[in-house]
Amino acid sequence: MEDQAIVDLYWSRNPEAIQWTGKKYGKYCQAIARNILPDHRDAEECVNDTWLKAWNAMPEDRPRLLAPFLGVITRNLAFNRWRSLHTEKRGGGEMPLVLDELKECVSFSDTVQTLEAAELAEAINRFLCGLPEQTCNIFLRRYWFAEPMADIAKRYGMRENTVRTSLFRTRTKLKQYLRKEGFYE
Repeated sequence: MEDQAIVDLYWSRNPEAIQWTGKKYGKYCQAIARNILPDHRDAEECVNDTWLKAWNAMPEDRPRLLAPFLGVITRNLAFNRWRSLHTEKRGGGEMPLVLDELKECVSFSDTVQTLEAAELAEAINRFLCGLPEQTCNIFLRRYWFAEPMADIAKRYGMRENTVRTSLFRTRTKLKQYLRKEGFYE
């Protein structure tokens, strides 16, 4: 079923919307949640919450592409769940590694306190738009979807070390870019 037809089902409050969403985007949302959450039950619960949130929050301008809409919901719910687990001294998965890698170019505690998050997001988006497509995709797969480096390497037919080097170089460029944009002294 096409995205627009599924969105129409949501808008007509037809419960089949959730069934069709699960059929078409269940594996996609599961992959996002599993990359962030170490426990498959937490990931499954997060995906179920995604369907409910989509049901309750379908925007007025009806998304043309349902995958990014659902992906953002899943990612945000998974991050919230990860934070909850992390504060309880549990956790695991890729998130500690991903956050540790990124802290060298974006100091979360300092940056978020001194800058509007939207300004930082806009700067990062501008930076990403200037990257070659594959470099951008590798960066997003690692830091947006929290995908393991081995999976990224397999997806792009690269060695894991090549992915690691690409990410290191991109983080270095991001840090330089953010410094130039005034996010660092």
